[in-house]
Amino acid sequence: MKKILQLLLEGEALDTEQIGKILSMDKAEVEKNLKKLEEEKILLGWRPVFNPDFESESIVRAAIELKISPERDGGFDRLAERISKFEQVDSCYLMSGAFDLLLFIKARSLKEVASFVYERLASIHGVTSTATHFFLRTYKQQGFLLSAEDQNEDRPLVSP
Repeated sequence: MKKILQLLLEGEALDTEQIGKILSMDKAEVEKNLKKLEEEKILLGWRPVFNPDFESESIVRAAIELKISPERDGGFDRLAERISKFEQVDSCYLMSGAFDLLLFIKARSLKEVASFVYERLASIHGVTSTATHFFLRTYKQQGFLLSAEDQNEDRPLVSP
């Protein structure tokens, strides 16, 4: 099962027959292992990585740092799970440092992000402060470099 997971993480999109050939397994065994990975919530889904510069509709992405007060019985978990359920929230992480939660969100406009922060997040009991950072440009996403130009990364750019 670990070999299948490693192949999926490191390789290109493959069907079960291709995975079987690479790992010398039959298709049914691969499918059984994939089903087990999904049942154990190790493999949560399949998602392609898109270059955000080529999205068909305008999307605003932001990182929001939250300071929250932990609840007596639930600590940070109950509040983090509640916040994670908002459709705008793409990812939510418990962090160390100055802020407790880090959210990555997507919205259709700057106004929608602002509205989400002041109407939804700031009004939740236990949220004590927020800091919003808008993404201006993406250089690397999920391990993929998004630079349009093929540059030699080992050499700095210099002027003549």
